[in-house]
Amino acid sequence: MANLKEIRTRISSVKSTMQITSAMKMVSAAKLRKAQQAITQLRPYANKINEILTSVSESLSENKDNPYLEDRKVEKVLLVAISSNRGLCGAFNSNIIKKTLSVAKEYESKEIDAENIHILGFGKKAYEILAKNNYKIIDKNSEIFNELNYKNVAEYANKIMDLFKNKKYDKVELIYNGFKNAATQILTVEQLLPIKLPEKTSIKADYIVEPSLKGISNTLVPKSIIIQLLKAIMDSHASEHGARMISMHKATDNAGDLIRELNLTYNKARQASITSEILEIVGGAEALNN
Repeated sequence: MANLKEIRTRISSVKSTMQITSAMKMVSAAKLRKAQQAITQLRPYANKINEILTSVSESLSENKDNPYLEDRKVEKVLLVAISSNRGLCGAFNSNIIKKTLSVAKEYESKEIDAENIHILGFGKKAYEILAKNNYKIIDKNSEIFNELNYKNVAEYANKIMDLFKNKKYDKVELIYNGFKNAATQILTVEQLLPIKLPEKTSIKADYIVEPSLKGISNTLVPKSIIIQLLKAIMDSHASEHGARMISMHKATDNAGDLIRELNLTYNKARQASITSEILEIVGGAEALNN
């Protein structure tokens, strides 16, 4: 059994760790509320864009001039892996890394050369691990989370669209954690390019289109791609804070359980030490009497 000083030192160390994890939990909870509000506000707009796309899908399918609708043979693939810049969020980042590698292997199984499977990373964590694999990392974007807004995401989205338009890639897929609630993240693989037109529904919207359906579609498609990327990054951002809050909550609870166990061990050791001293005193007194 460890001596009393060692147990006291360990209790003090665990208490310090518990204070840190508790503080991180509170910070993550505050950031989660802000991120959750942002993604909640974006979703109705994204849904409306999708609704309009559905309404004009017939015109879009006839628009052969739009480069983002070109469905060509897949020979070069870009995987956009969205992770975080920091750890301590459970399996949040490892799930993205495993899924990205899994998707890449699936493309290899379809006889696509590994040299033609490239990765674009949002967040440091995915980049650090994926860079050690055989797949080429074309870029890493960790600054996007410092100021996450439409303008900054649009810059990256336009770069991706240019790469697709110039036939550098035949398909672009997003891999990210979709936000459901603080405790639940949905690992999602989603096609970004070529854009997948929504299925035509029986619901007809009464739109007056000016100047033309073709003109509207040429504006609408790039915007929908930007919104799709923005939504994925915001989903991931909210999921990160939710995962970290839950992880720090569990760490704080575990620290509390460990402190209780250490206190019990300390009391047992202290009681054993007192008993041992009493026995020594009694033994010494008996020796003097004899």
